[in-house]
Amino acid sequence: MSLFQAEAAAVEAEETPTRPRRFAAADAAIMGGFLLFAFLLYNGLWLDLKEGYLWNSASDQNLWEWFFSVTADNVLHLRNPLSSHFQNHPLGVNLMANTAMLGIGIPLSPITLTFGPTVTWAIALTGGLAGTAAAWYWVFSRHLVTHRVGAAIGGAFVGFAPPMISHGNAHPNFVAWFVLPFIALLVFKIARGERPVRNGIFLGLLAAYQIFLGEEPLLIFAMAFAIFAIAYFATNYREFPPMAKPLGTGVGIGVLVALVLCAFPLWWQFFGPQSYQAIEHGPVGNDTAAFTRFATQSVAGQPAAAADVSMNRTEENAFFGWPLIVLMVVITVWLWREVFARALAVSMFVMAWLSLGVQLVVVHEETGIPGPWKLLSELPLFESLLESRLAMGCIPLIGALLALATERVYAVASKLPDVPGERRFPLRLVWIGVVIAVLLPIAPTQLIVKDRPPTPRFLADGTWRNYVAPGGTVVPVPLPSSGESEPLHWQIDAGLGYSMPEGYFVGPSGPEDKRGRYGAIQRPTSIIFDQVKQTGIPATITESQRVQALEDLRYWNADVLVLIPREHQDAFRATVDLLLRKPAEFVDGVWVWDVRTITP
Repeated sequence: MSLFQAEAAAVEAEETPTRPRRFAAADAAIMGGFLLFAFLLYNGLWLDLKEGYLWNSASDQNLWEWFFSVTADNVLHLRNPLSSHFQNHPLGVNLMANTAMLGIGIPLSPITLTFGPTVTWAIALTGGLAGTAAAWYWVFSRHLVTHRVGAAIGGAFVGFAPPMISHGNAHPNFVAWFVLPFIALLVFKIARGERPVRNGIFLGLLAAYQIFLGEEPLLIFAMAFAIFAIAYFATNYREFPPMAKPLGTGVGIGVLVALVLCAFPLWWQFFGPQSYQAIEHGPVGNDTAAFTRFATQSVAGQPAAAADVSMNRTEENAFFGWPLIVLMVVITVWLWREVFARALAVSMFVMAWLSLGVQLVVVHEETGIPGPWKLLSELPLFESLLESRLAMGCIPLIGALLALATERVYAVASKLPDVPGERRFPLRLVWIGVVIAVLLPIAPTQLIVKDRPPTPRFLADGTWRNYVAPGGTVVPVPLPSSGESEPLHWQIDAGLGYSMPEGYFVGPSGPEDKRGRYGAIQRPTSIIFDQVKQTGIPATITESQRVQALEDLRYWNADVLVLIPREHQDAFRATVDLLLRKPAEFVDGVWVWDVRTITP
């Protein structure tokens, strides 16, 4: 079977296959169903856009809303969209080196400016899941199978697979996979010799756009696609020579177009202000148990069992459940003689194997058996990748295998003999029942939404303006960080009218140290505040620490320090009083220290 004619067996099996070509009512119904289901998953967020917060996102909803806000502000004021000065004052943040998702943030800037970043956040997540399912359905139904049923099953799985839902709590860049099927389709067309120049240009445009949606998903998808191609051509090497020239032309043009469009942003990402070269996460491969267990937010979800073999609720990167694993083994054996299906299965297996990391771990037990990821883990780009996420490369492969298997079942069912006086065996109905039984346990449940704490009146009502001069900063106590992200939300509610020191972002480890880290390099005064947060005990302040605090405040260009009513507030207030030799004032719901007179 030719690489680009995976549906050939079904076409031969049915005398009059009805391939959907034009957009029809059935397509609209299927895609509309995907969108409705995505809305149901995010129902709690859409019904409470003012206060609703995705609970399992931890600090990330605040961060993403901040990304969307500063991007829209940059667009409004015609500033460089690749950087922002609102966090980490005075150094700023390299947005291109973070997951700012400019491919969504820039075009949706009018919505962000008009309705607020929570609406953009909700659109990105809802549209990401629904758009991914719809895009893969479209490609499957037009280029892989003849029946919409198989394409719909495959598309639904890709859009709503357990890892997609896990990332759907916090990472819109990892649910927006709607460009990737069209990138694959263009490569297929180029290999067939279909207008390699024109399709190469389109390929470059889509690749460039995907870079601004999410570089890590693109890298994972490219790895899965490359493994698929190797597995296919390993037994069909005669097909490669006639494809070599169009592929060289089309893909070469695509790379050139993408580089022209992305050269400066990529330079800014890796070499611009506040750039970094790589960020180390340590060994974070999947435990083998992560593949057979059920995700937290699934029908058969077992939160404790899922948490036992995952980093957190947003990194449940496998969790396909044992019934689907069994079904994939059955489908692989069944379709092994079909070259296209075999290549899909091999790629699926290899991506799952890579996701296990540098060493095979079985239910927390280190086996000492090295994994193939060990060969890639220290290479450029790969060194920053969370290897457990490589399991997400299995998602479109599983979706394609489900679509192909459904197609084959329908083909066999159409050729079952009619026996007079007996009903034909309902093979299609039985297969759909099997698929439902396998996929229902991993079907997603509604994402958890709770009310977030309100922004203090001092910041929300604009009282802060009486304390902050142009160019001055507001210093939250303790300072913002990955575990202290509410100040980002306050800043948005204050209309991005002031900057803050430190914050929640990814940046370099120092002026000469290009290793990545989460958050800023802390100043000594910030470290004192963190110690108070951990212990709940006021710090014992020395004279040298007072001198250092003044130096830090001047470095931050601080005008006012702000402490909200919170856990250990008395310890924080006593510590700052001692540092500044100045008592706090309670103004509009917060404790403030006006430091303009000591930080000229």
